[in-house]
Amino acid sequence: MGQQETADVDEVFRVETHGIDPIPDAERHGSAKDLFWLWFGSNLTFTYVINGALAVAFGLSFWQATAVVVIGGLSFFAISAAGLSGIRTGTATLVISRAAFGVRGNFPAGVLNWVVSIGYTIVNTVVGTLALEVFFAEIGWQSGTAGRAVALLVTLALTFAVAMWGHATVQFAERWMAYVLAAGFGVLLLFVLPGTDTAAPAAAAPGLSGWSLAFVVMLAGPFSYLPMPADYTRYLPRTTSLRSITWMGALGGFLSSVALGVAGVAAATQTDMTDAVAGAESLLPGWFQPLFLALVLGGSVTNSIITLYSSSLNLQVLGIPWSRARAIVISAAVTAAGSLAALFLTDFTTSLLSFLSLLIIVFAPWGGVFLADMLLRRCHYDADALHDGSAGAYWYRSGYHSAGITALLTGMTFAALTCDSELWTGPLVAPLGGADLTLLGSVVSGLTYWALTRRRVAAYAPAA
Repeated sequence: MGQQETADVDEVFRVETHGIDPIPDAERHGSAKDLFWLWFGSNLTFTYVINGALAVAFGLSFWQATAVVVIGGLSFFAISAAGLSGIRTGTATLVISRAAFGVRGNFPAGVLNWVVSIGYTIVNTVVGTLALEVFFAEIGWQSGTAGRAVALLVTLALTFAVAMWGHATVQFAERWMAYVLAAGFGVLLLFVLPGTDTAAPAAAAPGLSGWSLAFVVMLAGPFSYLPMPADYTRYLPRTTSLRSITWMGALGGFLSSVALGVAGVAAATQTDMTDAVAGAESLLPGWFQPLFLALVLGGSVTNSIITLYSSSLNLQVLGIPWSRARAIVISAAVTAAGSLAALFLTDFTTSLLSFLSLLIIVFAPWGGVFLADMLLRRCHYDADALHDGSAGAYWYRSGYHSAGITALLTGMTFAALTCDSELWTGPLVAPLGGADLTLLGSVVSGLTYWALTRRRVAAYAPAA
């Protein structure tokens, strides 16, 4: 009987009724293997090919760049572990983070996370649209403005439909698209890897600056997922092994990001990857090039699906008094408007990417505090208090947790002082030899939070 009730609540191609409200035990289902396919499929995106090529452009050799790619993939262990709190509380990540920052203190990060989610969804939508536009032109079906408009409509429709249906459909789509994309990108690797010049010297001595920039590029993507993992673990039964949750999610993200990252590194040793799509295409036989463009589109859609879905939960956290399915219309509308601007205003995409890269100053420290809080509590939260507002244990003083806010600001200050981006260069970058240490803001904020709360935070958790 319980299984039948579960199917009625969270069913493929049926609009999900739950939002950030806690998922009752009777309606929980699935296994840790679902997380493997979710993170594997959503990270089969051409972005990692671009990132791998950039590591070589920063002056790293093939083996140096490959090492950075692998280390970047290992960061998915932290991302996957961040979802452990979801199985204990049955709710979304940005609800759980109220325990670290307070209900009101959590609000600014919620706003910025929604902006980041929509920003990356726009970027993915634009990449997918441009790939589909070229595909249309190559098969002689549509071209020019009409082709681009149709390509945008198709890309948006694929993303919005899946995200609108909700959790079960998202997992279903990610699994089946992963099968197709993995096969396609596997063929891509067969064409790209054999010609790799592993002995080619680095273009220039990378120095501390080149190494740090390569790590920032590789780790910025995984770090942007930190406010999301519990969104996809909250339906799992409480009896699910925490170790299996961590390993399955981490393995999925690791395999796809490393495989495509190495493909980008390999391609950069053979051809000019300034235009990554054109560069990769030049290494492929003519018959495979249309399929390659379809892979770029598919990867963009799988990544956009999870960011768009989480953005609807994010809006509920911010107080939008709508259901998740209705709230997602807001995110979809903003994504459509931003994509239109990006496709028809030539400098919009560059400006958006620069802005998103700057927000790592906020989200690296935010992630450090959230993970530190989760470790101190050992994932034990008062699930009811997370939703109780001023009447709950996580209201603290006037809605703010001073330790969390202090740690966050400390980490942000460090990140801002050591950030090297197009929009902002911190005053410590030059004395550090051009190194960008933005990501270490997470370590600074996490250690600060631990120092401030290690003797007090256990009192906030209910008995296990």
